[in-house]
Amino acid sequence: MNISLTALAREQLELALTASSGRSAHTVFGGPEHVLRQNLIALAAGHKLNEHENSGDATVHVLHGQVRVAAGDVSSDGASGHLIAVPDAPHTLEALEDVWSTIANALWAVDRTSSTRHSAPSGSPAAGSRWPRDRRVSPPT
Repeated sequence: MNISLTALAREQLELALTASSGRSAHTVFGGPEHVLRQNLIALAAGHKLNEHENSGDATVHVLHGQVRVAAGDVSSDGASGHLIAVPDAPHTLEALEDVWSTIANALWAVDRTSSTRHSAPSGSPAAGSRWPRDRRVSPPT
């Protein structure tokens, strides 16, 4: 895979600017057959993704513009070139100006309370691999 995120982002921003929601997104990589999903999202200034949670670890890489990730009373602003770790809590993503960014997130939750090594569930794309301190949970079908 080799795509121009800049060209795709410009297309998505044009769609976002005309959408009543002020947003548009495209999955760049991943899906149910992968552990990682990466989306390119465009948000028009003043619009946001309402409060939601992730199924696993997630980051926002701001490619253009400025965003705010907020969870409760804690927020983090990021501008072009910034990488923001998304909190493991209900959170929002707000465009402080027209923005395009990639959002990468794991499609399976991780049990960080276990110190033992676990394999991914059989039949999952990660089956047979072993990562320390995690217990993968199959995505919904």
